[in-house]
Amino acid sequence: MVALPDPARSPWWELGRRLLLALAILVGTVLLVYFDREGYRDGNDPATDYAVGFTDSIYYTTVTLSTTGYGDIAPVTTQARMVNAFIITPLRIAFLVLLIGTTLEVLASQGREMFRVARWRKSMGEQEHVVVVGYGTKGRSAVDTLVNNGQNREAIVIVDPSALALEEAHADGLAVVTGDATRREVLRRAGVQTATQVIITTDRDDSNVLATLTVRQLNPDAWIVAAVREQENVSLMKQSGANSVITSSDAVGRLLGLSSMSPMLGSVMEDLLTYGEGLEVAERDLLVNEVGKQPQSLPDQVIAVIRDEKVYRYFDPVVTLLARGDRLIVVRPAKELPWAPRPGTHGEEAADED
Repeated sequence: MVALPDPARSPWWELGRRLLLALAILVGTVLLVYFDREGYRDGNDPATDYAVGFTDSIYYTTVTLSTTGYGDIAPVTTQARMVNAFIITPLRIAFLVLLIGTTLEVLASQGREMFRVARWRKSMGEQEHVVVVGYGTKGRSAVDTLVNNGQNREAIVIVDPSALALEEAHADGLAVVTGDATRREVLRRAGVQTATQVIITTDRDDSNVLATLTVRQLNPDAWIVAAVREQENVSLMKQSGANSVITSSDAVGRLLGLSSMSPMLGSVMEDLLTYGEGLEVAERDLLVNEVGKQPQSLPDQVIAVIRDEKVYRYFDPVVTLLARGDRLIVVRPAKELPWAPRPGTHGEEAADED
């Protein structure tokens, strides 16, 4: 099931509210007729001239509000007729509007939802989108990082079987596909076959491996980033088709160890991992005016150079001089937004191979 975030109240809430209003109109009309029962005549009870009891009031109200109008019970006094003309008739109209309006609202809501899902599916096929499997702590942090760096929320799809994840993702304005990410049909509904990136962050390594295998079968070209809890599963995850594997338990353990041996070093590492404060690690294009320079001479602190799909440390002799087509891994102040500029972000020209 694909569920898009709903900006309005739930249709079930609206339905319940309208049913309560209809019930209030029904009860109010019954009481109105019963209190003025002396002004009504029951044509089916000729033994008494004005034999309208509580049951008769319920009967008269239901056939009147539903416009059935059998005519066996009728107002005979001036007061009862005026009450029918100026009170019960407007209540009848309001009752019918509620019933008809509720039906139309339910149908319209279903139609709008079908239209929104169809439009969403079309937009997913026309733009680069990201699928995030699992919306726990790691998944939310990954989405926050993507959004803070320019990724459109409408181009992010969450896959998670949890009702809590559905609620939280909707609160964050994200589309959700509810289901098990190890099933091909669930991933197809999320648009994995056309996704540019897939982030897999469930809490079980076996589920992550199976989900990675399924994603790779559906989309051989997607860039898959997966999390594992245990280091021993990294090679298995890469064999399953993941391009990048993050070991969560080892990463936390290393950070704890660094913080224990050197509290200041631990704080710097934590700063690098925290978005929007202090320092940031970023990948960016090499600019034209940087071609031929040494990595150490750039304003950004270059820590690695990507050349021909390989990563070289800044001190590697292979990248002594920067060349067209290189990409840089840099450390720079977080205030320099956007911290990972694309071509044209600051009016610069990227130094691509052409």
